[in-house]
Amino acid sequence: VFGERLFPGYSVQETLLFKVTRDADFSVDENRDDDFIEAMEELLEDRRASMPVKLVCNSGSSVIQEVITSRLGLSAEDVCRIDGTIDLATLSDIANIEGYPHLKNPPWRHIYPPELPQEIPLWDEIKRTDVMLHLPYQSYEPVLHFINEAADDHSVLAIKMTLYRTSGDSPLVHALERAARNGKQVTAFVELKARFDEKQNISWADRLEKAGVIVVYGIARLKVHAKMLLVVRREPEGIRRYVHLSTGNYNDKTAKLYSDISLFTSNQEIANDATLFFNMISGYSAIQPMKRLFMAPINLKSQLLEMIEREMLRSTQDTPGLIMAKMNSLADPDIIEALYRASSASVRVMLNVRGICMLVPGVKGQSENITVVSIIGRYLEHSRIFYFQNGGAEEIYLSSADWMPRNLDRRVELMFPVLQETLRQKIQEILRLYFSDNTRSHYLQSSGEWRARSPEGDEPPVQAQQILYGWEKTAADSKSGETPREFVVRRDDIR
Repeated sequence: VFGERLFPGYSVQETLLFKVTRDADFSVDENRDDDFIEAMEELLEDRRASMPVKLVCNSGSSVIQEVITSRLGLSAEDVCRIDGTIDLATLSDIANIEGYPHLKNPPWRHIYPPELPQEIPLWDEIKRTDVMLHLPYQSYEPVLHFINEAADDHSVLAIKMTLYRTSGDSPLVHALERAARNGKQVTAFVELKARFDEKQNISWADRLEKAGVIVVYGIARLKVHAKMLLVVRREPEGIRRYVHLSTGNYNDKTAKLYSDISLFTSNQEIANDATLFFNMISGYSAIQPMKRLFMAPINLKSQLLEMIEREMLRSTQDTPGLIMAKMNSLADPDIIEALYRASSASVRVMLNVRGICMLVPGVKGQSENITVVSIIGRYLEHSRIFYFQNGGAEEIYLSSADWMPRNLDRRVELMFPVLQETLRQKIQEILRLYFSDNTRSHYLQSSGEWRARSPEGDEPPVQAQQILYGWEKTAADSKSGETPREFVVRRDDIR
């Protein structure tokens, strides 16, 4: 019908909805001696006319499909025919239309952590205790408050920060510009090779440089994917450093959609490591050993393998070891082999993997002690959390890295410990909750099939994301003096 309106006098005989994907796997020539930004801009221009690699279409006209594949040089193996929407992202405009509350999930507010006093600067609280943020159940505002306070506080001497992907009009970038204009030494590591964000990052880098920020563009043949913010402040007792570390990007938009965990700390050993880290990636020092932080591609992978091996050595049939890990993808062959060996040594391995998982669970004699679950809910699961029972001396780490070769071998990533006992307990509770979910969870079978779990018998429904929101809401209501309401996961909420 609409085709006839576009081309009056013609009639529609056959139709096909389709989408062509072009090759985006271009790498910039990092051996060029001239301007690196110019090389990146040339790459972006080349990508617009790159080779087609896939055709996604509906079950419409096979004649039109054959014409398109022939003209684009695609084979039958390059065609993916599906029934339904071929580009779900196009539905976001419809989903964001105002009104129609009966067609949408009940709104969840992003709760400002009730334990954080808003009447005093955030570093006064960080000086007293480590602070954890669990996004998007908790608000991203503390991060924005922290960077804005640092930009305007006359006692702050320096700010150093990594920027991998940020939002289109990032308040963090505005704060860094203001800090530089206020006379502070500001260093921003802007990763120009963040795929599909290259153009935006080039723009941010140019703006930051014009404001007086020291901009470091990248490391040859490595992407800097670590998420860290360091603030150096002069205080009456001397120089103190405050560190923010995160599993997710400094992006105020995705902070409302992605599940991530971050940590504020003034721990001296972590602060020392943070200083070493920025010196290393900025080229001011050679590789230096760090006490608390583990860095890819230096020693993050070897540390993971060592902790898996340690769990095996401390595990018996009577007192089995336990590894719980949450990540986006699991594909590193060395890590997978280590987990197989751990399973064979009676270690219980519980994995929460949102996306790609190349480990096969439930194989007798190889992985029968391994469970793999994936949660699909309102928020995208993005945090990386690693727990090791360690014979009772439990350790929990957060990280920017998935267990994939690209993260562990070809990117600059960080893994950092959660040292405060109360926070370790909270994170362990979060991890265990994911494995009790029976309404939004899918379990990987040894056949490679993902099987949805649902409540059995009189088992009450458990929805992990809804319960996590309930925990934060109850804590906030209690702090504000409201009577906390019992948080109930109702069966009629299950879809």
